[in-house]
Amino acid sequence: MAGRDRSQASRERMAYEAARIMVEQGEADFDRARRKAAERTGVLDRRGWPTKEAIADALLTQRRLFQGDAHARDVLRLRSDALQAMRTFRSFSPRLVGPVLRGSGQVDAGVQLCLHADCSEDLVFALMEQRIPWQQHEHLFRYGGGERRAHPVFRFVAGTTPIELIVLPRAAQRNPPLDPVTERPERGADIAELERLLNADDGDAPRQSTGLTKLIK
Repeated sequence: MAGRDRSQASRERMAYEAARIMVEQGEADFDRARRKAAERTGVLDRRGWPTKEAIADALLTQRRLFQGDAHARDVLRLRSDALQAMRTFRSFSPRLVGPVLRGSGQVDAGVQLCLHADCSEDLVFALMEQRIPWQQHEHLFRYGGGERRAHPVFRFVAGTTPIELIVLPRAAQRNPPLDPVTERPERGADIAELERLLNADDGDAPRQSTGLTKLIK
């Protein structure tokens, strides 16, 4: 096998191993899973490591192969919950991002939405109006050109589904933060795009949403 082919095969094996670690150990951090996979496979040279995107692809493949219909139902439920939350916060131009959009989401990890507002207090008033209890923190996001910005993140639970609302300035609709997996601008899916995605999903899977009416902290 040519050196280039061997290198590619090694990356694929390591991506598969990292994905297996994420599934079996419940590991959510791509970097930690990649380091563990490197130790297991003996690939210590970082130049031979797979990208996060390659690991994400391997993770999606494993979930589809080994979790089958159960995983498909979970993703459908999460996307349905995401759609309901997006409709609730429609005025904030919501966009679905993260594992649920990619199809590799898990119920306990919940849904991640990017909202856009002139100030975070606008969302606080909306949450109060909906009588939704929440927790708030800040997270650092990367942008193109190496820029980093901190944005508020609001978290609540709808039924049993964690919902995370990232509040970005409205200008971020044109220049969104980078996807931590692909390292490209994370534009996500708006309501119409998610509706089309749901319509394309398996029609046999139950579309049961936990709803935003059964909220707990």
